[in-house]
Amino acid sequence: MQRIFSGVQPTGNLHLGNYLGAIRNFARLQNDYECIYCVVDLHAITVWQEPAELVSNIREVTASFIASGIDPKNNIIFNQSQVAEHAQLAWIFSCVARLGWLNRMTQFKEKAGKHREQASVGLYAYPSLMAADILAYKATHVPVGDDQKQHLELTRDIAQKFNNDWGVDFFPLVEPLILGAATRVMSLRDGKSKMSKSDPSDASRINLDDDAVAISKKIRRARTDSEPLPSEPAGLEGRAEAANLVGIFAALSDITVEAVLADFGGQGFAEFKAALSDLAVDKLGPIGAEMKRLAADPTYIDSVLDDGSEKARALAGPILREVHKIIGLHSR
Repeated sequence: MQRIFSGVQPTGNLHLGNYLGAIRNFARLQNDYECIYCVVDLHAITVWQEPAELVSNIREVTASFIASGIDPKNNIIFNQSQVAEHAQLAWIFSCVARLGWLNRMTQFKEKAGKHREQASVGLYAYPSLMAADILAYKATHVPVGDDQKQHLELTRDIAQKFNNDWGVDFFPLVEPLILGAATRVMSLRDGKSKMSKSDPSDASRINLDDDAVAISKKIRRARTDSEPLPSEPAGLEGRAEAANLVGIFAALSDITVEAVLADFGGQGFAEFKAALSDLAVDKLGPIGAEMKRLAADPTYIDSVLDDGSEKARALAGPILREVHKIIGLHSR
């Protein structure tokens, strides 16, 4: 069976974009692939984290996986820092990757902004660790959003260069899985900006643990325009907020944008937002309730992570030992 690896950063405020772009797909893939799902806490510390909050956020992401339907008994769920092979392989890959490759990574430029010289080395070298996350398990596929495609291409470049440099056919060239509509969910307050956990306005996002009242209020107040919904997708051109809400409806209901507009074309946003609110509450309400239930049992969450870490080490350990032999770090 083909193997999937993917992860989510524990930086708090998990939201609808995280669910539609990643976590929901994780649950849907678990019956067709061998799945390894990681809370990537080493990636989180590329910027400073409050220690107590980081512990809580690791558990929150784990709870979101389980609440969204991922079975921890049949899949591996763990946090990255508990499997040392990730960091060890990342150093080896930092010696394989070229400086020019990392200089082309647009996400570093976006996150560092004007303060590039003050950014951490970890933030700059992030893609090497991401490659190690994936290749420590020889994963064949990674479900990714648009913003991670460039990093996945770098993972392929690193795997290919490693194989070429040592004359082996060892690491697979991992393939991306981009699934479903609304993989890039935008802010409810600005349809041109991605929905983000770091946005200071809580009204810009639907958090996975929001209750029905909060979900309905945020959708009702979501920014739109004064025109009715069009009957065809072409009519959404230049209407970022309208396109975002229609895309969210399509993704939550597992239908196409065309089907949404066939039902709501010509109507005003009051009717559409009411329908979207009911849909979002129906789909997300049970997940939020289950996350809160799980959060009240940290001992169980920690047991899932401990069990997953043990299983992950059992897979990654032999692969790293083989890497050591290939490059001459292991003489026995």
